[in-house]
Amino acid sequence: MPILLYEAGEALRFDEVSIRAGVKGIINVMRSLSMLPPSRSKRKALYDPFIARSSNWVRASDSGLFRNLSAMGSRVKRGDLLGVIDDPFGRDEFEVIATFSGIIIGCSEIPLVHEGEALFHIARFEDIREAAGSVESFQMDLEPDEGEIMPLDQEEPPIV
Repeated sequence: MPILLYEAGEALRFDEVSIRAGVKGIINVMRSLSMLPPSRSKRKALYDPFIARSSNWVRASDSGLFRNLSAMGSRVKRGDLLGVIDDPFGRDEFEVIATFSGIIIGCSEIPLVHEGEALFHIARFEDIREAAGSVESFQMDLEPDEGEIMPLDQEEPPIV
């Protein structure tokens, strides 16, 4: 049975922007498959999709305490410093370097890492500038104002 799996956010935490993006995406897929009626909204989609050519993980070269120096959605170039791993005794520091250029689409938030663990997921795009700008706009549009609880889709009744 074919399935569609949405992975976003961080384990054991609620990420408002990721939840909003996921719900909107699921509703759009269900409309496309005629599982839901078409939207009554007349507005055009705000974003054209960007399809990554490929993606890879940058992994920990050593075990220790991980300090992330790069944010999700950041554009990185091959050779950029992404983070640092300190050994538990503070004697050695190991740099985590981008092995290719792209946009960070996933990163570990766990401070204790072991050699070989995935730290940064980097996607490659044809036009990285355009993709990075679109990611930033998308995140800003989904971000609720401080203290505000925004309905996911103000025109639609909740799906029960």
